[in-house]
Amino acid sequence: MVDPAPSDDASDEALMAAHVAGDRVAFTRLFDRWAPRLRQTFARSGARRDEANDLVQQTFLQLHRARADFKPGALLRPWLYTIALNLRRQQLRRAGRKPETALGERAEQVAVAGDDPDASLMGRVVHAALASLPEAQREVIVLHWFEGLSFREVGEIVGATQTAVKVRAHRGYAKLRAELEAAGVTAADATSYAGAGE
Repeated sequence: MVDPAPSDDASDEALMAAHVAGDRVAFTRLFDRWAPRLRQTFARSGARRDEANDLVQQTFLQLHRARADFKPGALLRPWLYTIALNLRRQQLRRAGRKPETALGERAEQVAVAGDDPDASLMGRVVHAALASLPEAQREVIVLHWFEGLSFREVGEIVGATQTAVKVRAHRGYAKLRAELEAAGVTAADATSYAGAGE
């Protein structure tokens, strides 16, 4: 007897288990659920729109190829973000570029799209401020502030202890706050933007 396909409200882990068992619809549901969020994560890391789209595709290709390694009972979200973050790092190394750019330059690079919440003026300023941070701090802030992961989960993803992640976050938030204040954005405005971007 064939197990029924997971419902639309199935957990990520149930969908991944179904995918491991050969259910292609489950993989499509995972993609539909996570692709927009990963695209935003890549954009917040400084990726251009075309790079973000390519990275999303590569992330799901890697996820598919590594499906046999998925352990029952494990959470999918940290694993997915680990794949995504590693792909972004590889892309930056291959391109031989650092994601840090000047605040004004980065604000000019952020594309404007009609229904994209990240395309607002606030989005451009926040993205530019994020781009000014060192990569290690930006990764932690994007995963913690925007994606809502715990410091423990962020540590698993970036390969650092929870204490090291907290130190990176503290330093990164201080730099981010200074960049935003210099651009005339209050912490409250930036915090409300981060919540709206999810």
